[in-house]
Amino acid sequence: MTKSRVFLYFCLSFVGGIFLSSVSSIFQPIMLGVLVLGVFLISVFWRHKKCIVVGFCLLFLTAGIWRHQAALSKIVYPAERQITFTGIIVSESDIRENSTQLTVLQQGEKILVTASRYPEYQYGDEIKIMGKLQVPQAFEDFNYKDYLAKDGIYSVIYLPKIELIAKDRGNPIIAATISFKNKFQETAEKFIAPPQIGFLEALFSGDERGFSKEWKNKLNITGTRHIAAVSGMNITIIAFLIMSLAILVGFRRKQAFYLSIILLALYILMIGAPASAVRAGLMAFFLMAAQCLGRLSAASRGVLFAATLMLLENPLLLTIDVGFQLSFLAILGLIYLQPIFFYWFRKIPDPKIFPARTTISATLSAQFFALPILVYNFGSIPLLSPITNLLIVPFLAPITILIFIFGISGMIIAPLGILLSWPTWLFLTYIATLIHWFSGVPMALLVLEKIHWVWLVAAYFALGCLTWRLNRENMLKYH
Repeated sequence: MTKSRVFLYFCLSFVGGIFLSSVSSIFQPIMLGVLVLGVFLISVFWRHKKCIVVGFCLLFLTAGIWRHQAALSKIVYPAERQITFTGIIVSESDIRENSTQLTVLQQGEKILVTASRYPEYQYGDEIKIMGKLQVPQAFEDFNYKDYLAKDGIYSVIYLPKIELIAKDRGNPIIAATISFKNKFQETAEKFIAPPQIGFLEALFSGDERGFSKEWKNKLNITGTRHIAAVSGMNITIIAFLIMSLAILVGFRRKQAFYLSIILLALYILMIGAPASAVRAGLMAFFLMAAQCLGRLSAASRGVLFAATLMLLENPLLLTIDVGFQLSFLAILGLIYLQPIFFYWFRKIPDPKIFPARTTISATLSAQFFALPILVYNFGSIPLLSPITNLLIVPFLAPITILIFIFGISGMIIAPLGILLSWPTWLFLTYIATLIHWFSGVPMALLVLEKIHWVWLVAAYFALGCLTWRLNRENMLKYH
């Protein structure tokens, strides 16, 4: 038993403990019993390596349970009451059609404030708030209460009286990135009209304000809603494709790795470095590091280690944050399924200009691993999703790069922005047209009733067995 495999078992045990505590109530006597059993195996059978490994796995399992329960113990919901306080806006304002959501930090606690659309407030503003403090609601089809709790928000205020006290009280680096993003979008809106501008802003920063309700429905029908968010799956696929393309055009693996890391870091900074993007970027880093070393099959351990570190910091992500789940699953798909699809599509050319074989295999592998969790969470099956995504996702990396070049050029030299707006508009029109066409196909969306978690477990068990069998039969041919 190698050291890396033992380390893998330890990480899995810790994550498993968090999962068990997330889905069921673990009583203290049971935890104590598992802990004592682990210590017993280590101390009594210390000459037997396997017994020692099992003993430590039980200790890490207990540690995972304890960490999740410790996180839950910190959640304290306040009593509903009228309140007046002064706080600082600590994240970018989430502007909706008729309102704005502000995350306000007050004495170390975050409060989500839903304010009127105008006047506008920005990150770093210090404001005085007078309103009713409430506990977030848990709806039948969406546990909004838990969704906010994973981000450390345990109370909300709706439509309070707000008074601006001071500006620029936040982190200057974060303020600069948010300012850049806003100027970038303002520049793009001068050159590109709806619905294309909606896709540009969504691909650039996950901003859905440019989409009408009709277009959001079309995205849901075609299973392409993920492109309208800074999703972990998108960032993972784009990072993988950028590095693959750099290697194909002649960069050495280390050069391609450093170039991809720089581009990925710039992208995350330019969109304001949201937590979801940072987490996805960290996982993508381990994936690209494995590509750099030419050992893609070993990337799962690095990715699992990254996930373990994230869950150590915030164990509530495992079962509540769909973005975290999609990031991890997309990477597993790229690790274990992408080489299989790459071999199956060996007759497809993979030129340096556009590596079709690589992009198609990467897109399908990530989609296959992410599909069950998407169906489970959103209660519908977009039947045409594989086809639509296969025609769109391979182009996301070059389109995203083109959007950056166009936006930055337009901010510096307006005529250059006008020139580059044409190819940008053309690519965005391609995406919009495909989504419009496929959303109009009858029965494109199969709506399901509440899906039991057993179905999800069965789906991933079957997918895991199929992937294991294909790998065992030596179906992997990388080149």
